[in-house]
Amino acid sequence: MTPSVQTGTVVSFDERVGLGTVEAAGQDPYLFHCTQIADGSRTIDEGTTVTFVLVARHGGVWEAAELQRV
Repeated sequence: MTPSVQTGTVVSFDERVGLGTVEAAGQDPYLFHCTQIADGSRTIDEGTTVTFVLVARHGGVWEAAELQRV
């Protein structure tokens, strides 16, 4: 099954630890790691609109992956 692409907004990003959250309309925020930013930049501004897919990670927790700026 191919994951569906969603659109959301980066609501937080801590460049020091490389972790952030992205939120799609009407959903809980999802964690992402800087290595999931598709262009390889490893940094992204809060408020940036992105597309992403959800993937199951450790313990079945959903995380955002393949973040691309819109």
